[in-house]
Formats: sequence, C-alpha cells, structure tokens
Amino acid sequence: MASRPIRKILIANRGEIALRVIRTCREMGIRTVAVYSAADRSAPHVLAADEAVPIGPAPSRESYLSMDRIVGAASSAGADAVHPGYGFLSENPEFARRVREAGLVFVGPSPESIASMGDKTAARSLAAAAGVPMVPGTAGPVSAGPGALEFCLQHGYPVLVKAAAGGGGKGMRIVREERELIPALRAAAFEAQSAFGDERVYIEKYIEEPRHVEIQVIADAHGNAIHLGERECSIQRRHQKIVEESPSVIVDEEMRRMMGRTALMVARTCRYVNAGTVEFLVDREKNFYFLEMNTRLQVEHPVTELRTGLDLVALQIRIASGEELPLTQEEVAFRGHAIECRICAEDPENNFLPSTGTITHLRSPAGPGLREDRGVDEGGEIGVHYDPMMAKLIAWGPSRPEAIARLVRGLREYEILGVRTNISLCLFILTHPAFASGDISTHFVNRFFSPGASHDGLEVEEGAAAAVCALIAGEGEEECSPPDMRGGRNWRERRRDFLRNR
Repeated sequence: MASRPIRKILIANRGEIALRVIRTCREMGIRTVAVYSAADRSAPHVLAADEAVPIGPAPSRESYLSMDRIVGAASSAGADAVHPGYGFLSENPEFARRVREAGLVFVGPSPESIASMGDKTAARSLAAAAGVPMVPGTAGPVSAGPGALEFCLQHGYPVLVKAAAGGGGKGMRIVREERELIPALRAAAFEAQSAFGDERVYIEKYIEEPRHVEIQVIADAHGNAIHLGERECSIQRRHQKIVEESPSVIVDEEMRRMMGRTALMVARTCRYVNAGTVEFLVDREKNFYFLEMNTRLQVEHPVTELRTGLDLVALQIRIASGEELPLTQEEVAFRGHAIECRICAEDPENNFLPSTGTITHLRSPAGPGLREDRGVDEGGEIGVHYDPMMAKLIAWGPSRPEAIARLVRGLREYEILGVRTNISLCLFILTHPAFASGDISTHFVNRFFSPGASHDGLEVEEGAAAAVCALIAGEGEEECSPPDMRGGRNWRERRRDFLRNR
C-alpha cells in the first residue's frame, strides 16, 4: 500500500470523540472539518475544528447517520479522509465503502473487514473456523420462530439475545425462561433497528457472573499486527460500560499472552487493518470465550494510551495513510495502572432517569495522573437526541490502589450544575470493598447498587477515604490519613446550596 499523506480530515461524529480526534490532528499538522446538527451549532467540537459543516436537523437519522450528507460535506470541504469516531456510522460497511468510492481515505478498517467482524454472527463464524473458543450460539440471525426455541431447549436457559450489528449494549436482552423469549426477540429487534438500521438478532448461551475483558489490537497494511494488552470492562449497567481499567486483576502474564495471541488470530482471519478491539467473556475458572470484535476505536481507548504511552488516533491516521506500525510486539511497554469512569447525564438515585437541561456551572478536575476527555462546556445543552455521556475521567497511577485514589479524588473535584450526573455511582463503585479486591463481574451494579439510596453523603466519603487509604497502605505506604472533611455533611450541604443558588 503506497503512502498517501493526509492533510485534512472530516470527523463524522460529535462530542468528546470528535474533540479527541481534532486534538491529535492539530499535533500532526492536519486540518480538521467538524460536522454538526442543528442541536450542535455551538458545540465544543464545532468551535475547535478548523472548519465546520452543517448536516441537518437534530435527530441523528437526519444528520449524523446520513451518509449522503456526511460524504457530501467531506467532498465539499476538500477533505482527504474521514474519521468515523465510535457509534453512529463507525461500524457501517456501506459508509466505509461510500467514503472510499468518493476518493477519500476511511480512517478505519476496510468495508470487507467491517462487514465480516462488525456483523456479530459473521464474526462468530469466522472465529469458529479459526478455532477460537466461544460461547455456544446460533449460527446466524433468528426470529421469533421455532429456530430460537430449539436453540434454547438444546442449551438451556438463561440465554442472551443480541443485535447482529452495532454495539454499545443496544439490542440485548437476557432471557431466563421460555415465556420471556418471544417478547425479548421482538424488543431486541426493534431496538437494533432503531439504533443501527438492522433488526437482525441472534442468541447465545448466557454465562452467569462473567467478566468482560477485551484486547486492543492494531494492524497495518504491510502484514504487521500487535496487541496493546487488555482492558477490564466488567462494571456495566444494562450492557453499557461504566468503569474500565487496565490491566485486569484476573489476567496474569500467561493468560495475557494467550488472549493477545487469540485476538491477533481473530484480526488476521479478516485481514484486519487499523485499530480494533477483540472482546472476550471470562468465566469463574478463567476460561475465556470470544464475544465479538469492535471494528473501530473504543470509548475506553484512553486507558490503553495511558498505560502504553501511545496515541491510538495518531496510529490510526498513520496506518490509514499507508505507513507501517512504528513498533513491534516486543517493543510495546506497559506501565502502571489506568482506570476510566464515564460521566453521564443521568440520575442514579432515580432509577437512572436521563437528565436534560442547561449546564449552568462546570468545573473539571485537574492534577497529577488525571486526564479528562470532555465533549460539553458550561452553558451547553444536554438534550434528548444523543448519548448522555458528557465526559470521561481517566486516572493513571504506578499501582491500582494509587490509580483508584486519584480517580476518586478527581471525581470529588467535579462541580456540575444544571443536570444530574452519575458521579455518585462512580464513587460508590470505586470505593466498594468488592471493587477494591477485584471481585467484580458484569452484575456488579445490580448486586451492590440500590437506586434511591443516598450514595454521595459523608458516610460514603468517609468510607471512600478509609478504603483508599487501606489500599495504599497495602502497597507499602508508611502513612495515610483521610482527607479533611471541612465540616462534614453540613459544610457540603451549604456549599452545594451556594452553588445551586448563585
């Protein structure tokens, strides 16, 4: 593949990921083009780009999911390439094909790779042919008919209904008994159609209390491929990740080597080029099973960047322009521990009800070992049309306890008014004894968190301080004291009232 310099990139996305790509492009001397819907006219990613092109009304199907408008915007702006980010059209093979047919570089895998791995049933078939271990599942899409019932009778309940296309936990339903099967199939198909424009679903055997561990891979067009270690993504709610970390406490060096080798095997089966993630389920006995491959950059990619010192977006762009990977597997160096929390506009104390409105006050955390990828500013609107994630806060530390301590400190520094957030949930998770010990699974939130109970008062803060101090003490620190609570609950209530009313 001949090298093709990229001078201008259109980012076919919005929010924090659009800003993330813009920042790397600026460092590389590449001009950027933002696209925006009517709802995002003054959004931070629009203001940060060198140019911006409107692409339609607020509903995503009329703007960020419109291939015609996005490809047209790239061509009219004179862009050389399109970066899809994640979500929206990032795993749509037809979009990648149309970008290439327009004479533009798609910063991602080939349409053929997306079609084979972005489609979960096709990916399972390829992985099975390569001898990759996997959870039993249907050979292809199923409907509310006898084929689905036959699989469930053969393998037993519970089973998991999943969308064949897309990701992000959409189009997924757990079925624990026969009477739930048909409603789950119909609901998952409807949600998949709404989210991805593809109603196909399939069924796989459900593993109780699994861990979700993924491997970051990246490959160039010259036959070189490496993995960048694992990310533990087990802390989820309704199949949406909340907390991600690397390394995983359950993965030792031998398991990491085996999982990395398996992930690269999966990537090679579809001649994969660019960044991708191979996801696995891990059972209580540390057996791992292929789950799916995400043919795009992941939301949680900063965790890997902080551990390896690599810029994954820069690598994506260089590979898309035809360059070789700048390092070998042996040269990948892992350092310390990194953890990420997704900050979302939702109310954990009110059954996670989405929160909309104007952000009237916003102060972000700062300090050693913290990185914030944020897509909103003070004065911005949180509406109903897009994903509620406002930001990602990532902490790095020499050890897991130190990374946890930094992330807890950073979460407490946030000041966000005008909308409710899930910060109390993030603090609850990070300071829970089960999380501290690494005793986690994809059911962690359901097991331990009770909506409606207060989790951000003084009791949790004192418990958090004690938990973090205990963790650090366990790493060999000589002294650790809880932070000054400055008057405890009364002080915090007075301060909160002041901020709300000023």
